[in-house]
Amino acid sequence: MKKPLILTLSLVLIMLFLLSGVRVYGKDDKMIPKEPGVYIKYGKELKRLLPNIVFEQEQVIYIESNNPPRFLLKDIDYFVIAGQYDLSVLTLNPLLFFQPSPLGKHRYIFGKDIPFDMKKIKDNVYSIKPKGLIGRGYFSLWINDAAWDFIVE
Repeated sequence: MKKPLILTLSLVLIMLFLLSGVRVYGKDDKMIPKEPGVYIKYGKELKRLLPNIVFEQEQVIYIESNNPPRFLLKDIDYFVIAGQYDLSVLTLNPLLFFQPSPLGKHRYIFGKDIPFDMKKIKDNVYSIKPKGLIGRGYFSLWINDAAWDFIVE
């Protein structure tokens, strides 16, 4: 009587295991976001960056700091841009303190462009990987009138 019960229980457990959709984690070269935007591949996930507006005043182009997200240097792998953007004008820049605004917010200007490699993952999805290492500091990905800023610690 025990053998059929053990056999049935074993078969049920095997079926549950097979139907549970076991994930096999292999090498994840590029993750693909489900919504348009700019993302950082951070650890094992994509974290979305919020855009910041680029201002111009007296021929100086700057952004005002707007509580940018912070990331650990060791965990940043690459960036992903999803959506219809003019990537011919994309730059990766350090942000340098310029002056406070009349309301007391810090204003930052764009530093020298950091070279990067851009690879198409699929239609309207690209990976951006800086050539060489980026250090700690305040950075942005800049396309036309929007800059996605972040701090690397």
